[in-house]
Amino acid sequence: MKRRVLSILLCAGMAVAMLAGCGSGSSGASSDTAENGSAAGDESDMAYVRDKGTLVVGITNFEPMDYQDENGDWIGFDADMARAFGESLGVDVEFVEIDWDNKILELDSRTIDCVWNGMTLTEEVTSSMECTDAYLQNAQVVVVPSDVADQYQDTDSLSDLSFAVEAGSAGEKEVSALELDYTSVTAQADALMEVNAGTSDAAVIDLLMAAAMIGEGTGYADLTYTVSLNSEEYGVGFRKGSDLAGELNEFFAQCYEDGTMQQCAETYGVQAALLEQ
Repeated sequence: MKRRVLSILLCAGMAVAMLAGCGSGSSGASSDTAENGSAAGDESDMAYVRDKGTLVVGITNFEPMDYQDENGDWIGFDADMARAFGESLGVDVEFVEIDWDNKILELDSRTIDCVWNGMTLTEEVTSSMECTDAYLQNAQVVVVPSDVADQYQDTDSLSDLSFAVEAGSAGEKEVSALELDYTSVTAQADALMEVNAGTSDAAVIDLLMAAAMIGEGTGYADLTYTVSLNSEEYGVGFRKGSDLAGELNEFFAQCYEDGTMQQCAETYGVQAALLEQ
């Protein structure tokens, strides 16, 4: 409940601040891409979103980035920042759960307008989407039951484990590269459930999610993370050629400068991962 109250207060404060500052600029980086418009025609993505009055955000259930509170409302660092960005554009924000493996298809078909869900800036993502600058640091980590964690402290020790990983995720890429045995699941939260139930030996998920969802005081108190498999960065993806990516870069920069981005990060415990904008 504390996070819910903080989220409501923060969103209200951010909305006022953004209407006065963050939403004031639509030149600079966005003006360069506006000439290209969106992938679907001459109309720019920004004009398309403003005309329909809604920014549709593709997400998965991923605490602390996008997840539901006890009332079923979407909260989290990404969810709160997305709402504030929508306020700056003068549009509503709608969150739609997607199959992460189909995120590019969902975007190109205009089922959603952006992917804003702790998305790793992989080569596939940056070549298929118009992406923002990175805003958070992350890593892929191995999650195992706490009582066996001392046995799995390096990559060489992982060869005998069966993994659960989110389909199309950076975690799947890492276990595939290591030629480890794995099963693809719909979401990272499902990967944790597999390990907790004992149907998989381990999972590979985002470090920020692991910090929020496993260990003492969480629903997965008997799980912990050990090996870090990589280092990566998060960005937001729009349709190729979209002018909204440049607009969001300007929004992030203003929010970082006035401190609202840091406030939001502190609400969800990700301030240590925040990148200067």
